[in-house]
Amino acid sequence: MAIQVGDKAPDFELKDNHGRTVRLSDFRGEKNVVLLFYPFAFTGVCTGELCALRDNLPRFVNDDTQLLAVSNDSVPTLRVFAEQECLEYPLLSDFWPHGNTSRDYGVFAEDKGCAVRGTFIIDKEGVVRWTVVNDLPDARDLNEYVKALDTL
Repeated sequence: MAIQVGDKAPDFELKDNHGRTVRLSDFRGEKNVVLLFYPFAFTGVCTGELCALRDNLPRFVNDDTQLLAVSNDSVPTLRVFAEQECLEYPLLSDFWPHGNTSRDYGVFAEDKGCAVRGTFIIDKEGVVRWTVVNDLPDARDLNEYVKALDTL
């Protein structure tokens, strides 16, 4: 079962597409976090979602908010994907141990070996304030993220 609104967001430590370590706790007390899980780089719906975020980046990466996108791809795969799509926000690798963070958030599909489309908006205190979880083929509406962020 996915993490629910009001739950404390599980901390994690993952490598980004440049090999840097990113921890959710690094943002505590500083920024709200839009934590977005997606199945795989280079796939149609995922690329569309991540490019839509890129095209609206100031809304999701600013003084109050940090966007973190997580997949089960390897760091080198994420590096190439980010370069190809001009993605200038952290793409985090939940590759190994495979899917541990996705499992902690309740969005890992064991039968598919990847995360489903889960988004968690986490406030500065580390509490989940909004969430949506969609199946693999169903894109999310980033306008809903904007509405949720406006309530924080």
